[in-house]
Amino acid sequence: MQAKDIEDVPMRAASKRYSFDDKAGDYARLAGELASLLEGESDPIARAANTAALIFSALPDINWAGFYFLHGDVLVVGPFQGKPACMRIAVGQGVCGTAAARRETVIVPDVAEFPGHIACDTASRSEIVIPLITGERILGVLDIDSPSAARFDAVDARGLEQLVAVLLSDLQSR
Repeated sequence: MQAKDIEDVPMRAASKRYSFDDKAGDYARLAGELASLLEGESDPIARAANTAALIFSALPDINWAGFYFLHGDVLVVGPFQGKPACMRIAVGQGVCGTAAARRETVIVPDVAEFPGHIACDTASRSEIVIPLITGERILGVLDIDSPSAARFDAVDARGLEQLVAVLLSDLQSR
């Protein structure tokens, strides 16, 4: 695509705040919006950037949403929305590193109670981290923070895992 063509590319989705009164339903609608937004884009950084922006603009009561990508045994910050972030996190350290090491979603109702929590933004009170796994390979994590304690639950975990599946869908087929 040439620079002159960029203005001709229509946005496929227009994010809006969801009420999340029906969390499962809103996550399903958000997954559809994300699939439409990412359709035809194969660049993983572009996909992650728009995914972070969509999540940040759609989910209520969050103050950070973004990605860390695995480079060796360190997670390096990728596209995100929110205040500046920690740039590198060792696998096994903090919530992000723990989710990467365990290869499973981690929900932390109160970050002050999480041993070894890394406070990138002192306003964050709760956190959810979803690993990005394709096949047997871990690519990184999706990290979302909230200024409210106990903001995330199992419905959020399933919904965000669905969004990660949409993000990774085209990448897995390449």
